[in-house]
Amino acid sequence: MKRISGYAIVWNSHSVNFSGFIERIRKSALDGVLEKSDVLALLDHDPARGVMARSTNLKGSLKLQVDNKGLKYSFTAPQSAASVVESIERGDLRGCSFAFTINSGGDIWTKTGTGEYLRTITQFSEIRDVTLAYSPCYPDTEVHVES
Repeated sequence: MKRISGYAIVWNSHSVNFSGFIERIRKSALDGVLEKSDVLALLDHDPARGVMARSTNLKGSLKLQVDNKGLKYSFTAPQSAASVVESIERGDLRGCSFAFTINSGGDIWTKTGTGEYLRTITQFSEIRDVTLAYSPCYPDTEVHVES
């Protein structure tokens, strides 16, 4: 059995440019959130492609852990994910993303010296998925296959 693991969120790492703004996540943004979230492990945010694992209130086949680097995830790859495992091993699938919601006041917007806006997420209300992504919005995220 192979395990898929990595970082879906890396603290204070910048996202790609979302047409005029970039994003970063503060470590405190996940305080108390995972304990009340139902998180799916997906491919490109698409549950129709199959759910590879799940964490409900931090219990289930998807293991989530907050550390000093970010949000670490791991799960045993189901047989239906054999092509996903192969894509990771070949280096075709290299990063992650995540789906989330925030409450009013859960982010701060500032204008940078280059005229772009920086959105800093200070508090999530929910994490909905960690997704393996062919084109991740956060280049510093990680995905690995372990034997």
